[in-house]
Amino acid sequence: MLLGAIEAGGTKFVCGVGNAKSGSVETVTIATRDPDSTFADVEAFFRSAARPGRIEAVGVGSFGPLDLNPLSSTYGCILRTPKPLWEGVDLIGRTSAILGVPVALDTDVNAAALAETVLAGEDVATLAYITVGTGIGVGIVADGKPLHGLGHPEAGHYLPRRHAAHGDFAGVCPFHGDCFEGLASGKAVEAAWGKPASQLPPGHPFWEVESHYLAQLCALLFLTVAPMRIVLGGGVMKQHRLFPMIRARTLDLLAGYLSGLSDMAAMEKRIAPPLSREPPGLIGSYMLAEHMVRQRGKGGIR
Repeated sequence: MLLGAIEAGGTKFVCGVGNAKSGSVETVTIATRDPDSTFADVEAFFRSAARPGRIEAVGVGSFGPLDLNPLSSTYGCILRTPKPLWEGVDLIGRTSAILGVPVALDTDVNAAALAETVLAGEDVATLAYITVGTGIGVGIVADGKPLHGLGHPEAGHYLPRRHAAHGDFAGVCPFHGDCFEGLASGKAVEAAWGKPASQLPPGHPFWEVESHYLAQLCALLFLTVAPMRIVLGGGVMKQHRLFPMIRARTLDLLAGYLSGLSDMAAMEKRIAPPLSREPPGLIGSYMLAEHMVRQRGKGGIR
């Protein structure tokens, strides 16, 4: 089965042709600019790489928030996003117009959570994926299905306890100021410290501050959703020395309250980097497309 996939992020779009099982035949990375310029490049890629007539569906895992209610008049559109110029963009309509095939849509983090759940094995029925990049997003998969309800998870906009070292830093979220995204995303790191995480030395207060916030987010998820694994991805989490700091701080915050999360050995299993060989959101987008094709084959989607 040949499918298209788009991991639509705030900084870049990663587009691919292939499927989740065997991976991508061809990919391209496109800088996220205004919608017209970005989708012009997306179209150019699929026109050249798509083997016209052979792609059966396209899956899109996108930054949000998104309208995922099929009964809504704005279904498939980006809602009140912090990303300038993207509010109201019809992702399903624009993507479908490129190849004229069905389009499956979910958040980029739900798509990533789908991919990581498969790789985690059968004993991980519930998984949360946190991306720490341009923003902070949380995707949750339970029993093989992305979590939806009143919209989709937006735990990156929850308000944490502030770290004293942040002083009077207001945060960068245009909606909530000092939420997790406003304090600990890649944009927040550069705004607070003047450099990206990759350029900050080991003794810099960033490491303590960042692990302080991300541990709170992990603890919040363990206490509310009870995932069997939390996967931390995104550009900021390429600084792998954050992982042991986050695990230790999460352990302190939980204070032995949850059985199975009482020591560092347990935390190493439960808080982990991605296992996917490609961007998890891209692989998960292939999975979204494949699910749509199979459902249409069963007569479940018109």
